[in-house]
Amino acid sequence: MKLLTHNMLTSKAIKKVTTGYPLLIEARDVKVSEVEFNPDFISRIIPKVDWECLCRAAEQLGHLEDLPKSMPSNFETDQEFLKKAHHALLEIELINGNLICPETSRKFPVSDGIPNMLLNEDEI
Repeated sequence: MKLLTHNMLTSKAIKKVTTGYPLLIEARDVKVSEVEFNPDFISRIIPKVDWECLCRAAEQLGHLEDLPKSMPSNFETDQEFLKKAHHALLEIELINGNLICPETSRKFPVSDGIPNMLLNEDEI
């Protein structure tokens, strides 16, 4: 599961959960793989990304040093920043582990990079 996906996931469908965001990451296997750099895509997706959440997720996977703490105001034209954002969003992957609801501590397993966010009947 790429960190871009993690940035968009929430557990607010669980009964009595108001936000369910951001999900905590408990990683067993993390993989870094090269993905073709597309600066146009990255510059368009950045405004939709919760940057603080991305930094926390990168830290939980041991890759915070790869990422600037804040977004520069001119991020669209800052190639160095776009490359670092690309790396964090698309190249760092959680292969096996758990996503944890911050409000209920409910664990959602991630197996082979696929998060299982299905709820039990009593959680709906």
